[in-house]
Amino acid sequence: MSEITIILPDGSQKQLPQGATGKTLAESIGAGLAKAAIAITLNDEVRDLNTPLPDHVKVRIITAKDPEALDVLRHSSAHILAQAVQTLFPQAKIGNGPPIETGFYYDFEIPNHKLTPEDLEKIEAEMARIISEGQVFQRYEVTDVDAKLQEFMAAGEKYKAQNLNQYRNDHPTLYYCVDPNSQKPVWQDFCKGPHLPDTSFIKAFKLLSLAGAYWHGDEKNEMLQRVYATSFFDKKELDAFLQQREEAEKRDHRRIGKQLDLFSIEDEVGPGLILWHPNLAVIREEIENYWRKEHRKRGYDLVYCPHIAKKDLWNISGHTSFYMENMFPLEVDGQDYILKPMNCPFHVLIYKSQLRSYRDLPLRLGELGTVYRYEKSGVMHGMTRVRGFTQDDAHLFCRPDQLTEEISGIIKFIDDTLKLFNMTFEVELSTRPEKYVGELAIWDKAEQGLKEALDLYGLTYEINEGDGAFYGPKIDFKLKDAIGRTWQCATVQLDFNLPERFGLKYQDSDGSHKVPVMLHRVIFGSMERFAGTLIEHFSGAFPTWLSPLQVMILPISDRHVEQAKIYAAALLEEEVRAKVDERNEGIGHKIRDAQLEKHPYMLILGDKELESNTVSVRSRSRGDLGSLPFEAFQTQLLQEIKSHGQKEITIAEPAKA
Repeated sequence: MSEITIILPDGSQKQLPQGATGKTLAESIGAGLAKAAIAITLNDEVRDLNTPLPDHVKVRIITAKDPEALDVLRHSSAHILAQAVQTLFPQAKIGNGPPIETGFYYDFEIPNHKLTPEDLEKIEAEMARIISEGQVFQRYEVTDVDAKLQEFMAAGEKYKAQNLNQYRNDHPTLYYCVDPNSQKPVWQDFCKGPHLPDTSFIKAFKLLSLAGAYWHGDEKNEMLQRVYATSFFDKKELDAFLQQREEAEKRDHRRIGKQLDLFSIEDEVGPGLILWHPNLAVIREEIENYWRKEHRKRGYDLVYCPHIAKKDLWNISGHTSFYMENMFPLEVDGQDYILKPMNCPFHVLIYKSQLRSYRDLPLRLGELGTVYRYEKSGVMHGMTRVRGFTQDDAHLFCRPDQLTEEISGIIKFIDDTLKLFNMTFEVELSTRPEKYVGELAIWDKAEQGLKEALDLYGLTYEINEGDGAFYGPKIDFKLKDAIGRTWQCATVQLDFNLPERFGLKYQDSDGSHKVPVMLHRVIFGSMERFAGTLIEHFSGAFPTWLSPLQVMILPISDRHVEQAKIYAAALLEEEVRAKVDERNEGIGHKIRDAQLEKHPYMLILGDKELESNTVSVRSRSRGDLGSLPFEAFQTQLLQEIKSHGQKEITIAEPAKA
């Protein structure tokens, strides 16, 4: 029998009989690996374990420990979910069921039945039964697409049929779930794969929630029922995930936003358009004040630009060619305008408004610019996915020799800012994609400049090969919140496209005209998403400097109200946000309400405090701190606010006699 040569990850080679599969390779290496193997990569493409191996291919065995494993597990789990639903509800028709970051989902059309939480329990039990059978995932290539389409349509599986027809020229495949005893298929789905060898590898799963979802995310299509779920190779991992999810639900910015009266989204205004209530507006004001102050310190010029522009501008920038479906068109005086989706073309025109010298660079332009992008209704989510939002945008124009220094300055700015909110972050460097604009040499130099800046700052980062924008490489900063979730936040992007499109130049020292390097940069990303992230990060208990109300003064009875108002006025004079609770309620009730409203400090004022000219200080997080003179409290409070929480209020123990 002829043999094939397999190249292993370490570069070594292995001879196997022709027709060998990934499973054959795993068995030839060792029994332990053969038992743990769930899939393979062929030249870095994830494939089924039972895929026949071609000659001279690079193969890696995937086990549960590998990063690709969860997607394979969850893709397979989604098939089991769909099989269970169609077993319990034979009238159900299936849509799509992909793995996602937190698990997987599947979409169903179930005539005359709306799924309930009780149904989820039944579906879980049916899934457990299917998994216990050890059904085998078997791949089948569709050679006669039209015949399969007729079969799907005859069964009423119109969504399967649409998907198959869409990918009819892409070597479509089906996956069967095969009974290991009878060797007969018991269920099938149109799917690219890959999948687990069999269902016994699914050790821990949980159905999480129900939602509505339009077919292909388009509100013009049918509304389907979506079941969200997750799965893991180990029950401990599932338990940890569910615990984090429970904590995340407690921190959900939509729930806390309603509880603390922070924001709302109203039907009369429209989906994805946020109304900032006074409490959250205070937080935004504090963040914006910091933003403006820091930008001026770091050499930025702040600008303001209109919310609409003629379509001609977006034609020049190229947005109408590749972004039109995300923009809101307008007609004004018979001319086409567009509600701006981005601020960059305006900043480019400010740069272009006069001839720039090499001495004028770098030019750093910043703007808190509100933009509008059409998001499909199915993807909007509270404040974190909206249609109208304010970007903390900046565009830097510099000479090539200034690039590394400018990027280093941006990285420091981002690092300083996120530390202010007690947030850490991860970094990804995305490099040149397959389709790109500009010269290869410039791309290589730009990518090297980004790497040098990251190395210079001492940051650890992952390389995301080929994921840069078509107009330039980028650095993405993903911040980590209090419970370990990551959120897309700051980004730095190089742009070789807009300077060329708008004909940007600067006069160099030798009198020649050259194209500047352009950098796009955001730190918060958008004020809306960042605010939603902050709400969840702090669980609504904002640090004192950010808190909508910083001090709630609680008089014990009416005779203490006058002095409480004097203290409140003194705090307000120092720009401390303070208020007196004048309600005719017991002090315990007032304390409980102030705690629920998550105010950082409460000052309790009664007869004892009036007599001693002190206040009793209660901290939201540390409980009763004791008594001290009001002036001392005020001094320490101002220090805490100014230091952004680095110096907390303390009350010294009384000296011993």
